[in-house]
Amino acid sequence: MELIVYLAGQIHDDWRDQLAEKAKQRNLPLTFVGPQANHDRSDGIGEEILGKQPSAYYRDDAASAVNNFRTEVLMNKADLVIGLFGETYRQWNTAMDISTAITLNKPTIIIRPEALIHPLKELSNKVNVTVETLDQALDVVAYIYE
Repeated sequence: MELIVYLAGQIHDDWRDQLAEKAKQRNLPLTFVGPQANHDRSDGIGEEILGKQPSAYYRDDAASAVNNFRTEVLMNKADLVIGLFGETYRQWNTAMDISTAITLNKPTIIIRPEALIHPLKELSNKVNVTVETLDQALDVVAYIYE
């Protein structure tokens, strides 16, 4: 049984590649999807499709519409969601995606460092499982196959 896993979280480092490689090493039959990881493409997609916008506000609005469409389609296809909250980057998109997953009743795991226990306590209480590392998240997923 192959599962589709939506990976929610910041796009500024290679955590998705690390998780995918770890899953491959464990022979877990997983397909990963997520937000557009090319930051420039994500920011410019609205203008690329709809044309030049009159201001930065409308440029962001157009890009958000297309990115939200992509997220909705991929998250609806996903069997489960894993969201990473790191210590370095702002986490607004991650929180929004995890809230969406909860609303869609998707089984959800969040990864967050110990330093974020307090700020994420309510969200941790709403998801299925909260862990601190990529390996722990994969341990939870691997348990499905036992």
